[in-house]
Amino acid sequence: MTLLYWLLSSALLYLLGTSLILARNRYELTSLPKKSESGSHKISVCIPARNEEKNIGQLLDAVCTQSYNHFDVHVLDDQSTDSTPSILNEYSQKFPGLLNVYKGKDKPDDWVGKPWACSQLAEKSDGDILLFLDADTIPEPGFLSRTEQAFSEYQLDMLTVWPRQIMKSFWEQAVLPIVYYSFLTILPTIYVYRKPRWMPASLYRRMASVFAAACGQCIAFTRTAYQCIGGHQSVKSKVLEDVEIARQARRKGLHLRMFEGVDSISCRMYRSESEIFEGLRKNLLAGFNHSIPRLSAGLLFHLIVFVLPFFTLITSLLLPDAFLFFLSVGIVSIILLQRLIISTWFRWNPAYAFSHPIGILWFERLGAVKISDHLTGRKTRWKDREV
Repeated sequence: MTLLYWLLSSALLYLLGTSLILARNRYELTSLPKKSESGSHKISVCIPARNEEKNIGQLLDAVCTQSYNHFDVHVLDDQSTDSTPSILNEYSQKFPGLLNVYKGKDKPDDWVGKPWACSQLAEKSDGDILLFLDADTIPEPGFLSRTEQAFSEYQLDMLTVWPRQIMKSFWEQAVLPIVYYSFLTILPTIYVYRKPRWMPASLYRRMASVFAAACGQCIAFTRTAYQCIGGHQSVKSKVLEDVEIARQARRKGLHLRMFEGVDSISCRMYRSESEIFEGLRKNLLAGFNHSIPRLSAGLLFHLIVFVLPFFTLITSLLLPDAFLFFLSVGIVSIILLQRLIISTWFRWNPAYAFSHPIGILWFERLGAVKISDHLTGRKTRWKDREV
């Protein structure tokens, strides 16, 4: 029992620390600034699209009707095998002169699909600001004006927005919020923008990329900054190209900032459990720097912190064990409170906060499969393309 008490006490201390980070992020992770008038910088909206027949029309309706006075839209049909090309043809006739559609070239063997598509789009566009949107995002009216205002107000070279995720099925609501939970309770997001005041400048120069993060669903650069980091070519072989390109920007000393998109942009990433599994399967190991020991340690850590306390809570009632009970109650209460704060913030169903251990166990299964993939050499496929 001594080991169990020690594990739970450590988990409690960890969660108290992450609660402070979450509280800080709730205050410092702001939405895009609001602006009623249009800016002077041309924005080129770049959209890679591969087999996006369910999403692309809704996005183009939202983007092409923005009130910003100086923008164009570029879509790359990345060799889709569904009806995406015909939908794009219809919209190019609906928005002539504004919407530009291109057929993607064959992907070189040393490129990952999304960076390759984004690189082609960058070459085709001529905006002062390059805004890359995933095809499953939906920007709200005024989004382009607010994006341009953010660059001007904060003197940015790059920005990224975390959309409000639209989730309808059980597994979407049980699994996807954990992605947001992870970064909101671990990373003080303001450090993406500025140096921690407690850190010496000499140390920060060496560690700046540690604080870099981005959401590839919505990411934007000034053209000068994009060229400075070598564009998507600099991350051509990276599955998590968004995080890596943010690191490249920090290494170059560029200014970037992260925003939440609750009132400015939304996204529905996946529509079924199988889509979620395959979508996250392709990049889970990359999140642990392609290290099986790191992934294994992470899986064990999450079992101890986020699953074990729910079992010990039940066990403490059967024994009974008052200390174990109150320790378990404290941990479970903090987890649920953190999830409720995030659910309220991003306008999600708060009832799914109670599914947290189920979502963690789902990720444990995903991690086990990913370790098996690595050991057996089995490749992951996404949208009919090997990753």
